[in-house]
Amino acid sequence: MTLPALALSNIPFNYASLPEKAVEYVTQSLREGRLAGNGDFTKKCEAFFENEFGVARALLTSSGTHALELSAMLLGVEAGDEVILPSFSFVSTANAFLLRGAKPVFIDVRPDTLNLDETQLARLITPRTKAIVPVHYGGIPCEMDTILKIAAEHGIAVIEDNAHGLFAKYKGKYLGSFGSMAIQSFHETKNFTCGEGGALLIHHPRYQERAEILREKGTDRSKFIMNLVDRYTWQDIGSSYLLSDLLAAVLYSQLEIHEEIQKRRRAIWEYYALHLREWALEAGVEFPRIPASCESSYHIFYLVIPSPEDQPALIEHLKRQGIASAFHFPPLHLSKMGQKFGGKKGDCPVTEDLSERIVRLPLHLGLTEKDLERIVRAVREFPTNNVA
Repeated sequence: MTLPALALSNIPFNYASLPEKAVEYVTQSLREGRLAGNGDFTKKCEAFFENEFGVARALLTSSGTHALELSAMLLGVEAGDEVILPSFSFVSTANAFLLRGAKPVFIDVRPDTLNLDETQLARLITPRTKAIVPVHYGGIPCEMDTILKIAAEHGIAVIEDNAHGLFAKYKGKYLGSFGSMAIQSFHETKNFTCGEGGALLIHHPRYQERAEILREKGTDRSKFIMNLVDRYTWQDIGSSYLLSDLLAAVLYSQLEIHEEIQKRRRAIWEYYALHLREWALEAGVEFPRIPASCESSYHIFYLVIPSPEDQPALIEHLKRQGIASAFHFPPLHLSKMGQKFGGKKGDCPVTEDLSERIVRLPLHLGLTEKDLERIVRAVREFPTNNVA
């Protein structure tokens, strides 16, 4: 097993380090000629999630976006429904429900975790609210007890957008195992990747059979494969949401060593926190905050810098030294689409403020200790408005 480090003059923001087993499993898949979805490696990945997370069914999908779309279809989301989701998120969180005719209702985030602010949730619920979609930003858990309690009081489904949070825990329980369903992403930028891919984790068995039909273009092909029917036919709406077994082979090679991968990501995260702490205190810079009851997935390490002017300046400062960094989500409610649903400045003040002050540092397994020393040194050399 090898997780290779990089040997490049420039430090990329993201890099997909894969174990040697990935090549072995892909080669095996190619030799066996099983490249389409729902093959042996797909089944191994799905069984892993079902056993590890205790969910009724896990279904690999072609992206986290498609997993969200499946969740909206399974819930029966339709025109006139409302779905509450944080404005500080990727567009897929909104689009998946918008495609079914629902109206996104944007909620602000907490300044400490950048997660959905559960204290604002109750006032946004109306008789048309169909679902609440908490997004575990950066792999730090949302306040799930409160969210689930409010949802249960109003009979509303909770769909976890856990694209960042695989193997993080809330009060000792894995993210992705709360609510009605959860989605995962295995995009190249995620802790565990197959380039493009996702998963839908289904907690209630009542969704299981229809989910398999929707994922298979609206047919009962999965029953045919299991010899439960003599031919498969069109049963429902659906689309092609299967992940290629070739990509599932890449994913499985990482799931087998998930503890080591998480351990190494945590070490990088903690290196930044330790070696930038003194500079951050002097400069008025904030780090991600992990609540005492939670365990992070260590997906992102970000800096919240004092002023919006510092954001592009710091990114450019690092770029000049061969280090790639990045801002993050522009507020959804202020986007062209968000304004069509009534979004306006001042609706989500925390999101509007922090989105202009976040800078994300490289965090991937290709980083060497020399890389980390170089990044930390470059960050410390940046003069913020608080430090000349």
